[in-house]
Amino acid sequence: MRLFVGLAIPNRVAQSLMLLQGGVPGARWQEREQLHLTLRFIGEVEGRDVDLIDDMLAGIMAPDFTLQLHGVGQFGNSQAHSLWAGVRPSPALEHLARKVDSAIRRIGQPQDAHPFKPHVTLARMRHPDNDKVMEWLSYHALYTSVEFPVEDFQLYSSRLTGDGSIYTVEEDYPIGGHDDEIGD
Repeated sequence: MRLFVGLAIPNRVAQSLMLLQGGVPGARWQEREQLHLTLRFIGEVEGRDVDLIDDMLAGIMAPDFTLQLHGVGQFGNSQAHSLWAGVRPSPALEHLARKVDSAIRRIGQPQDAHPFKPHVTLARMRHPDNDKVMEWLSYHALYTSVEFPVEDFQLYSSRLTGDGSIYTVEEDYPIGGHDDEIGD
């Protein structure tokens, strides 16, 4: 089973993200069900390790917080391969991501190959028109969502298909407990 940990995007924020989609020929825009913010990619996991991951994630204590998406960007150096919406700096989000990463590594999973860069992927691309990508980035540069509460996080499974990934929430973990370590 291919797994990752993420935050679900509320409907009103997802609707604002869907309004950004368009204007880049060849972009494969994410469907509503695909919009999320990845806290930690895990990868292929089997059997007992799935239960261990569930147990470790269920034990995470962190305060709930609010989050706001802001700005857009791209991944890919000379040629963009994805477009995304960014996140306003949030120490509480960074703290939660560190706790999730620590829990996953404690059960023997390898460290994530990519540093945590909070974002919501909006489109994936192959061979895009770089001028159109730059136009899209400029046009949507000031995108800002409403603030939304983060009161839980999810364990997702991901199934790859020819039409993109299908994400399924496997488990939901509430936060809101007291944790005095956010400033670390």
